[in-house]
Formats: sequence, structure tokens, C-alpha cells
Amino acid sequence: MKAKNKFLDPLIPRKGAIVDNIQFYKKNIPLPSIVEISESGTCNRKCSFCPRSAPDFKDVKEFITNELAKKIAKELSELNYEGLVLFSGFVEPLLDKNIFNIIKIFRDLLPNARIEIVTNGDVLNVKRANKLFNSGLSKLLISIYDGKKEADEMEKMLLDGGIDKNKFIIRHRYLTEDKDFGITLSNRSGMMKNAEYKIPSLKSPLKLSCFYPHYTFFIDYTGEVLMCSHDWGKKYIVGNVKREKIIDIWLNKKYQSARDRLQKGDRAFEPCDVCDVTGTLMGKSHVQQWKKFLNK
Repeated sequence: MKAKNKFLDPLIPRKGAIVDNIQFYKKNIPLPSIVEISESGTCNRKCSFCPRSAPDFKDVKEFITNELAKKIAKELSELNYEGLVLFSGFVEPLLDKNIFNIIKIFRDLLPNARIEIVTNGDVLNVKRANKLFNSGLSKLLISIYDGKKEADEMEKMLLDGGIDKNKFIIRHRYLTEDKDFGITLSNRSGMMKNAEYKIPSLKSPLKLSCFYPHYTFFIDYTGEVLMCSHDWGKKYIVGNVKREKIIDIWLNKKYQSARDRLQKGDRAFEPCDVCDVTGTLMGKSHVQQWKKFLNK
């Protein structure tokens, strides 16, 4: 059985280049190239192709604390982290009124890291954009879901407001269903079966490799660390940064078990057994480095 994706995000090569810039811990252990933070439990939209459009999906208006943000940033600074800190995940980051302080916490402790936000832009204006960049943000990735008119208006607003064109990217997410809405669609590890645009869970696991856990460290606002950014059901928890150190979680047996099985094409465990994601679009360099470290 083969995974299929009709549409591939044109930004995949950009993300792939970020992923391939590998940092090491103790010279030979590859660190995550992306630390993704889903910093709340809420979003203002229920897009048809998102699990949030399912009637049973819970919207939780809770946000990451400054205390937890400082702990994460401090531990990354101890690793001299220079990769990507991405505020995205399962939420709309700009709904957090404290997001500017959170960004500043990470910038102060991680002067050489790339810090980015993925937003739907609904509450974005020039004043907030400037405040984000003044807080230390590197780039805004703005997903426009309504249409080309709205995409053009967003671009014009930012440029007219003096925002450097190199500091933001407009992502066109309003295409028709036959063009997969302009996103690289997946069933979100089985969480799309009740969504408005239904994508069924797989009846049997794909026999395909997946590299996500080799290069991604995904932190929920609760502190829980998920093995994969597609695990919307939060089925495979590898640790909690409130109680454990980032590096200890990254190197623990449960995380490594997932890497080992997935690089061999073994998806016969939850939630990977129902997931239809093509997980080899990036991260091959990390897989090779993990093999070297483990002498495999």
C-alpha cells in the first residue's frame, strides 16, 4: 500500500534545507532541527480539512506559561541550539496575548536560533507584526484560507506598513478541494474521520518509512512531548518537559523505539498504524546520522 499526496507544499524545499542543517550533541548525536511548540489549546477557525472541524474536537483556552517557556528556552540554550523554534502545532499562536513575551524569552536565551510563527493572520495587523519582530521573531508564515483577494490584501498591508518582504511568507491555503485546498493533506493520524472534510483512517498500516521523529521535537502547551506533529490525538507521548530535561526525552527509549521502527517501515503501532503521511520528504540526513551514532 502506498501513501498518496496530490499536492505538495511549495515550501517543503525551504523546510527541508532547515532540517538538513544538523546540530550535534556531544559531537555525534543529532539534535532536532525543529522544536515545534503548540503553545495553547485553541484556534479561532474550524477549517474543513482540520480535525478541529469535527464536532467532538475540544477547544481549550489555555496557554503555555512563562515558566515553562523559560525552562524550554534555557535547556535549549544549554545545548547552544541554533535550529528552528516553530510556534505552530494544533493552534493559532496569535490568540495568545502573551506571545510577544514568549518570543522574547526564546530570543534572549537563543540569540542564534531561527524563531518562526505559523498563523492564519486573522488577528494580524502591522502594529502586531512589528511587535513580533521587535520581540525577536525571525519570520511570519501566514496561511490565508479565504481567497486570493485576502492573500493580496495581507501582503499589501504588510508591505505598505514597512514590513520587510523577506520577513514574511504568504501561504495560499484557499485552493479548491481537487487541489487539496493548497495544503499537503493527511488524515492527521486518524483524526480526520469525523471532520467536515473526512479522510478515513487506514485499515492497515503503510509499509513505508517515516522520518519525523528523527528531526522533530514537538511540545504541547501542557509540556507533553509528542513523537510527531501529525499526532493530533496525542497517542504517542514520549515525555513531559515540565518534569524532564529536553535532552533526556530526546534520547529516551520510547523516542528511539519510534525512530527505529519507523525508519524500517514498521508503522504497526498507535497512531502510526492509521496514519497516511508520507514521512520521507525530509529528514534523511538525520536518519543517516542516527544510524552512525547507533552503529547500525
